[in-house]
Amino acid sequence: MSRSIVILLGHPSRDSFCGALAERYHQAATAAGHRVVLFALGEIDFDPVLPHGYRQIQPLEPGLQQMNAAIADCDHLVLVYPTWWGGMPALLKGFFDRAFLPGVAFRYRQDSVWWDRLLAGRSARVITTLDTPPWYYRWVYRMPGHQQVRRTILEFCGITPVRITGLGPVRSSTPAQRGAWLSQAERLGSRAR
Repeated sequence: MSRSIVILLGHPSRDSFCGALAERYHQAATAAGHRVVLFALGEIDFDPVLPHGYRQIQPLEPGLQQMNAAIADCDHLVLVYPTWWGGMPALLKGFFDRAFLPGVAFRYRQDSVWWDRLLAGRSARVITTLDTPPWYYRWVYRMPGHQQVRRTILEFCGITPVRITGLGPVRSSTPAQRGAWLSQAERLGSRAR
């Protein structure tokens, strides 16, 4: 069954290992018959900063409007980014701050602590690279970036299941290991998972 897939490259540069992973996923998903669009956040013109918080909502730039429309129409969201300082790059966090707004991604209920998850019905795959060994990131750091993207962003907005693939350590990896990770992204893309 064909799926509609949105890939967000959260690394500021398309010319990166994360860019190669996103492109490999994109090519495989397209070859498998899925409808796929890839957005490279580093090439989208938007201000990732909220100078007034959520008290005053900034109008969305055209690139953010286009990405929100694509996410609203997709079945599956794929995020590809490096883990820096234990979490996602500022550019990707800025995208979530600016684009996943109340009324777009979620809606608080009046006089209630509960909210409506407006992006329900979608699944997600996160592919993140690390320079920290994945076992160390899991058992010593307790995966703060994984918890943030899964629980407090994607699941908060109704996207489930959220599957996370952590690849690392990249800094000390061999060409053979990087090739294996690219093949893994290809397999995930061909299955739209």
